[in-house]
Amino acid sequence: MVSEEGVLEIASESDIVTARTTIRNVVSNVGFGLTDTTRIVTAVSELARNIYLYAEVGTMRWRVRSEGSRRVVEIVFDDDGPGISDVDRALEEGYSTSSGMGHGLSGAQKMMDEFEIDTSAETGTTVTIRKYVPQVVANDG
Repeated sequence: MVSEEGVLEIASESDIVTARTTIRNVVSNVGFGLTDTTRIVTAVSELARNIYLYAEVGTMRWRVRSEGSRRVVEIVFDDDGPGISDVDRALEEGYSTSSGMGHGLSGAQKMMDEFEIDTSAETGTTVTIRKYVPQVVANDG
């Protein structure tokens, strides 16, 4: 049984793999198809890697909850790192402060239904992503 909520510390590259595997299991059990599962896992990988690269340590918290008749997976990445000095620039496609391709934040934002960043040099960065489970329409025919 996969827990519908939990916390994972991210402090090493192997934790990024664990984050991917954990979320793949969670979203597969909730009812996401292969395409959405791949999108969510990719976003998780990018955001977990950002914690490892820029803050060195942080957490990933997830939960599955209901909003009326809809279910949503919410994943929160939190660190006490240096913050993001220019969020708008960081969300530009191709922008990177490391040797990466610059698809991390912007890619994660595009793959999810909801994306929020709260960041400052004093408190670090919190990124919250959400993806709604597609509703299946009954066929009466």
